Amino acid sequence: MLSREEIQQAAESVVAQYSKEQALTVRDIVAKERSVSLTIVGAAEGTLPELEEALRQALVKAGAETVHFRFRSGEAVPGSGTNSAATGAGATAGGGKASSAGQGPIRGHGAGLEANTLLQAGSGVHFIAVASGKGGVGKSTVTVNLAVALARKGKRVGIIDADIYGFSVPDMMGIEERPEIINERVIPIEKFGVRVMSMGFFVEDNAPIVWRGPMLGKMLRNFFAEIEWGELDYLLLDLPPGTGDVALDVHQLIPQSKEIIVTTPHATAAFVAARAGAMAIKTEHEIIGIIENMSYYVSKNGDIEYVFGRGGGARLAESLNSELLAQIPLGAPDNLATEPDFAPSVYKADTETGQIYLDIADSVISKCEQ
Repeated sequence: MLSREEIQQAAESVVAQYSKEQALTVRDIVAKERSVSLTIVGAAEGTLPELEEALRQALVKAGAETVHFRFRSGEAVPGSGTNSAATGAGATAGGGKASSAGQGPIRGHGAGLEANTLLQAGSGVHFIAVASGKGGVGKSTVTVNLAVALARKGKRVGIIDADIYGFSVPDMMGIEERPEIINERVIPIEKFGVRVMSMGFFVEDNAPIVWRGPMLGKMLRNFFAEIEWGELDYLLLDLPPGTGDVALDVHQLIPQSKEIIVTTPHATAAFVAARAGAMAIKTEHEIIGIIENMSYYVSKNGDIEYVFGRGGGARLAESLNSELLAQIPLGAPDNLATEPDFAPSVYKADTETGQIYLDIADSVISKCEQ
């Protein structure tokens, strides 16, 4: 595993060659096994392709397998340091904060999207990223059912299935058709009043996605740049588990996004979920609440069994200074394939769990529109 010191040394050896005519600074170093992410501050537009390639070669030589860059114009914040992942991550996503410090606009995958009306702060769209520390906690199920619940409350809702490696939203919602292209714009599929866009629409026969980090960011960018979303009140993003490239890109592209963290009551799940929460805090994304999924199981005779333990969601909410929005029981919707709008993972509004999601939707609306 590469250390931040090794990454910094390799990057600065390249930066030193380009610093004669421009003041460059290496920041926001994040290392996870052999995946590396960092920000270069002060690079001139004309030197970016050459600089990026030289940095990539140096980092691969040092042992990195996946390398992800972000570029900022302007000068670095004095005293900010070059090897602090916490400080760097906060500056990466906090667009307003970065500008007031004199750093200028974010480059990388966000470049050129400044004029996108959907992403502008005054668009009226509430962005909610649904995150988790690990897979298998029901994050996508929560995303889908919260989106449907918001639509049932009369809101105009969209979902971006940003879990590009593990896309599952179309299957969960029972969507089998593919999007249309009208006037060179992709039209999202709509079901249950929710407009959906997923990598799953562009992959044949559940084929695996074999991409490095930068390609993930480009696909996420396309979900904003080339999709005809229309007018929305809420856009939910189903993030991949953990704190990898896609989560970093979401923080970069949508600094005004809020987050919901999904966990189970198990202590280990809550522990790793805290990492996703810490990332949201460092990047100045407001955590509007914690959802504890699979909280308990109701047996046929009505007894409540705590299959995965108790208290994980409450402890996580306390550690992140947030609120436990709901505890959702372990189970699956009692839906039949013969139903007209069959969806394997969407709870009906008149079921106990469906009502829980409606209550969550009320809480989200209250927090976002107060």
